[in-house]
Amino acid sequence: MAIPQSFLDELTARCPIEEVVADYVTLTAKGGNLWGLCPFHAEKTPSFSVSPDKHIFHCFGCGKGGGVIRFVMEMESLSFPEAVRKLAARAGLEMPEEDQEAQRRRAHRRRLLELNRAAARFYYETLKTPQGAPMLRYAQEKRRLTPAYIKRFGLGAAPDAWDSLIHAMAAQGYEKGELLEAGLAVAGKNGGVYDKFRNRLMLPVIDAAGDILGFTSRVMDDSAPKYLNTPETALFKKRGILYGINFAKLTKRGFLLLVEGNLDVITLHQAGIDNAVATMGTALTIDHARLIGRYTHDLVLCYDNDAAGVEATQRAMTVLRDTDFNVRVLQLPRRRTESGELVKQDPDDFIKFQGPAAFERLLAGSEDQTVYRLEVVAGKHDLTSNEGKVAYFKDIIPVLAGLPSAVEREIYAARVAKEVDISKESILHEVERHRKGQVRQARRKEERAALTPTANIQPKDRALRYENPRSARAEEGVIRLLFLDPTLLKLCGDLTPESFSVPLWGRLFGLIRDRGDEGISPAALDGELTAGESDWLARMLQEPQSLAEGRQAMADYMEIIRAEAAKRLGPAEDPVADLLAIQAKGKQKLEREDMK
Repeated sequence: MAIPQSFLDELTARCPIEEVVADYVTLTAKGGNLWGLCPFHAEKTPSFSVSPDKHIFHCFGCGKGGGVIRFVMEMESLSFPEAVRKLAARAGLEMPEEDQEAQRRRAHRRRLLELNRAAARFYYETLKTPQGAPMLRYAQEKRRLTPAYIKRFGLGAAPDAWDSLIHAMAAQGYEKGELLEAGLAVAGKNGGVYDKFRNRLMLPVIDAAGDILGFTSRVMDDSAPKYLNTPETALFKKRGILYGINFAKLTKRGFLLLVEGNLDVITLHQAGIDNAVATMGTALTIDHARLIGRYTHDLVLCYDNDAAGVEATQRAMTVLRDTDFNVRVLQLPRRRTESGELVKQDPDDFIKFQGPAAFERLLAGSEDQTVYRLEVVAGKHDLTSNEGKVAYFKDIIPVLAGLPSAVEREIYAARVAKEVDISKESILHEVERHRKGQVRQARRKEERAALTPTANIQPKDRALRYENPRSARAEEGVIRLLFLDPTLLKLCGDLTPESFSVPLWGRLFGLIRDRGDEGISPAALDGELTAGESDWLARMLQEPQSLAEGRQAMADYMEIIRAEAAKRLGPAEDPVADLLAIQAKGKQKLEREDMK
């Protein structure tokens, strides 16, 4: 969508970046900028900066940056036009008339969402028919779900047939190509198209806004896979979806409970534990954490108590380790069967056999993540033998060393001391030695980086790498000065985009030149730049640049750019000079032959 520059200027003026970011991130003023914990990566020390004067954000940790529109694009996973539309609604501005292509894209997205909703209605109605009887029986008898919660979560049934949904949707005007695009149908090797989901209990996956993005399902026979999701589509992206978030976001509990199974989520909600959510069969990602962070920073992990569940818990804690999330872990005890065998339990099993009240008691006593880590490490070793104690001691030191405060290290060192019968002082001595070793490694890494200054100025994005760092730094200076004071453009003389060695800076110079003395804001470029380009521009604009000597600095930068361009481009072609040179070489050759 070609949005007029004048509209973008008014939009960014009415949506100061510091106010928009503050809707998502707690900011604190320091040194002329505002600082907070980055919403795009895990951290405990604020490295996320917002500059109201420059109208940009930049994270010195992960490198993300840009203007206010880019921030909304990244936070909400929106396209440029969608982010502009969201900000326009916030500012009370009416969007300019869309071009036909933008209208087509928006209409197409609405069409796919409507198709998913129509498919969900079809599955829900099928659940009430004889074709849906096995799925309904499974939900009510095996999972003990009530009709109210079957309806609340929109459970349905995919018939045991090849094209039931295709025919049902065709009757409503949807084509096979649309079902393929939505992940509701698949193409066969012989060119045919058939339903993606067959003989399955269907669970619509609904986002926080109430839109159906896709489906997850459970098969009713022994075929594989047992659980099947919608494939990745324009709407369905697993790494950022939490099943049940549409209801859990309304909880008054103050924290979210993350479990493994989608059906576990429904069982928990039915039991009154209305803050349960689940990922779509994937490990927890930073995108999931960002979504959770919109509603709470208190999280309880409740994965299966088996090797896979322990590994998933450890991975989740690694993702959340350097964030400001308060993480606890709920381990469900194993259940003894009638034959005396101990078997693992998921939340559905526990509530079925022990009841909601027992689950609530466990939830209230869930352990903090450090205790959980210590117990996991202890479980790997035989603490009754000296060899096991030594191995445990070696494994536990890095865990204790990773704790941020001395108080925490002392408390948990005392706990470990009791388990292995070693003095707390000895443990703390080893912990501090390990920490000093980590500091030395970090210092050596910094020193190595300092010895390679050229590498320090190179963009992380390989597509933006500088072939000529000397010219690139001068080009950065020109762009930085023009953002600060567009009137300096008149000093640029014959400088052209082709004079720049870095295509990004050349392109930006052309855009700034076209705007003249009006200048251009970073937000206005959010639709022109890729995410990597936007990140690098924000980083570059954060570097100090004094306007007191702006004219002289511009002259110095331009001298470097012209000199490097002359080396790079070489002298202009002169066919006459080339001909004379060839003739001169021929004459010299003849003279040498005569001398022989």
